[in-house]
Amino acid sequence: MSTPYPFTAVVGQTDLRLALLLNAVSPAVGGVLVRGEKGTAKSTAVRALSTLLPQVDVVPGCRFSCAPVAPDPDCPDGPHEAGPGGARPARMVELPVGASEDRLVGALDIERALAEGVKAFEPGLLADAHRGILYVDEVNLLHDHLIDLLLDAAAMGASYVEREGVSVRHAARFLLVGTMNPEEGELRPQLLDRFGLTVEVAASREPAQRVEVVRRRLAYEDDPAGFAARWSGDEHEVRARVVAARALLPQVRLGDNALLQIAATCAGFEVDGMRADIVMARTATALAAWAGRTTVLKEDVRQAALLALPHRRRRNPFDAPGLDEDKLDQILDQFPDEEPQDEPDPEPDPGTDPEPDPDGGPENPQGPDDGGGPDGGGVPPQGGGPQDAQHPAEPAEAPADAPEGAPQSPAQEAGGPEQAAVRAAEPFRTKMLSVPGLGEGAAGRRSRARTAHGRTTGAQRPRGQLTKLHLAATVHAAAPHQKARGRTGRGLVIRKDDLRQATREGREGNLVLFVVDASGSMAARQRMSAVKGAVLSLLLDAYQRRDKVGLITFRGAAAELALPPTSSVDAAAARLEKLPTGGRTPLGSGLLKAREVLRIERLRDPSRRPLLVVVTDGRATSAGAVGGDPRELTARSARLLAADGVASVVVDCESGPVRLGLAGALAADLGGPAVTLDGLRADSLAGLVKDVRTAVTTPATHTTRRAA
Repeated sequence: MSTPYPFTAVVGQTDLRLALLLNAVSPAVGGVLVRGEKGTAKSTAVRALSTLLPQVDVVPGCRFSCAPVAPDPDCPDGPHEAGPGGARPARMVELPVGASEDRLVGALDIERALAEGVKAFEPGLLADAHRGILYVDEVNLLHDHLIDLLLDAAAMGASYVEREGVSVRHAARFLLVGTMNPEEGELRPQLLDRFGLTVEVAASREPAQRVEVVRRRLAYEDDPAGFAARWSGDEHEVRARVVAARALLPQVRLGDNALLQIAATCAGFEVDGMRADIVMARTATALAAWAGRTTVLKEDVRQAALLALPHRRRRNPFDAPGLDEDKLDQILDQFPDEEPQDEPDPEPDPGTDPEPDPDGGPENPQGPDDGGGPDGGGVPPQGGGPQDAQHPAEPAEAPADAPEGAPQSPAQEAGGPEQAAVRAAEPFRTKMLSVPGLGEGAAGRRSRARTAHGRTTGAQRPRGQLTKLHLAATVHAAAPHQKARGRTGRGLVIRKDDLRQATREGREGNLVLFVVDASGSMAARQRMSAVKGAVLSLLLDAYQRRDKVGLITFRGAAAELALPPTSSVDAAAARLEKLPTGGRTPLGSGLLKAREVLRIERLRDPSRRPLLVVVTDGRATSAGAVGGDPRELTARSARLLAADGVASVVVDCESGPVRLGLAGALAADLGGPAVTLDGLRADSLAGLVKDVRTAVTTPATHTTRRAA
């Protein structure tokens, strides 16, 4: 087994270390979600925490880590007699992003259950993590149904496996830690709320601290055992302090004054529900125990708020987590300080004070940093989504595109006079645009697909391991062979060949590629604000339906891939907000760019079906570098996309009393529908659901179906 990097040797990241230690003291806090850019010691700190946890006593031979003094009466390996047991180190179990449901919760042997009537259960990772740490790296990339199972088990302290009337339950109490890079996509606010604490981490911008990080890492890689030995004293002190804080925790008093401070803070920041109050109370109690006190002080409540509330402040999916510390201080200043009585002097915090100082070892004369962030703050400033940013005044009305053949200056051909970015209009709930047919892509909420979860539509022979038994089909397959198999009793004689896998239909996530017209004709009559609002609304819809998104813009003489396909819908919204306008309209170049992007993505992820959303008024006044007639290039590019089988929809941005119908003609070439900005709203009279047709499946027509 390789020697883990010492927890106390991590440079800086004070908030991260404190949040992990508080969960080690009180697992009831509810775990911690670590958000931050790559290369900021997130995984290193989490993996190092396991060495600081005290050993656990277990019943010998129990696969579910039952405690000898109080074994689980419902343990699948039980019943156990109370008595002495053996000790082992606390485990740190990692859940891979690509894990299956059976690997997480365990698997039942359905064949033995039907034929022999026994509960043959193979434990999963939840059982392995009982009384230890369950670590999920890149938790934002984990499938939603696995996250739901994981958080339910963490909340209830037990895991339930039920399949075809066979039920198994076992204890599953663990410290849940997740790490994620927000650039790769966000967690849903409902899932964020299930994590007790959240910490934002970033690499230090101080050269001295960065040098110390490199020095320690190189020293560890050269001699892991020797490096760990140099930090063994600090590790022992922190481990002993965790044990002492756990013992002191039941004696900590959470007074009425502290409870009022917690309630006022949660109410003042308008957090939803009561989970935030409960988490803050548990965190403040753990902070007091960690400091060696039996009374919760105002400083504990403040620190608890900084750890427990930032991720619960999100109102919009694109809002950035954050907390206004000035407002927090104003709320807490309304309450008098409460001094502890007959309290021993608190022990210094190894995460913040020099004694014992995990950053003040023999290799760091500078000492720890001030919080792990470039500006010394452990919590980022309060921020909102793109719609909350400051925007310049909207530009004056821009002239429409010049007619074809008109002389152009080099500046106009290269992009024309660029207009400043305008603010997006308020987003709205959009119609659901779905890809026709039945896919097999990643689980999501947009188009119909064969999935592991959903309604049962049939049965088939299992390919590999059986996961979802179709009981009726299995009995039907086994029934004709009972006499030949010598059946004598009431039970069926089941063979492996009789088993049938249930086929299910659910929803998949798609790749939604936006192609947005940013030319001068879109800036005319101040349409760009409404266009951005419509695209932002579609991005919100893509976020909720778990799609990947990409953004292509075209203006001047070329098209640009503003955002390669990604799971981070937030990044697309940020790019959209800064989108300038102006110049001519190379619509054909934008479509060709979209075709190239989709070709590459098809090689990377062939099972994820694309949905092309073209946002334009349909005008084409430039052929860009391709040359030729702009309208002919646009029509030819659209027909190529239709021939590739790409499902498309055109959002018609044309306005005014005189309408040329160019967007409708483009939609006909693409083989999909055209919808106006007003018709995109879910509450419009055009209906609630629109299936996007392709040239491969139907003729090029505008198709709208009214929802049932």
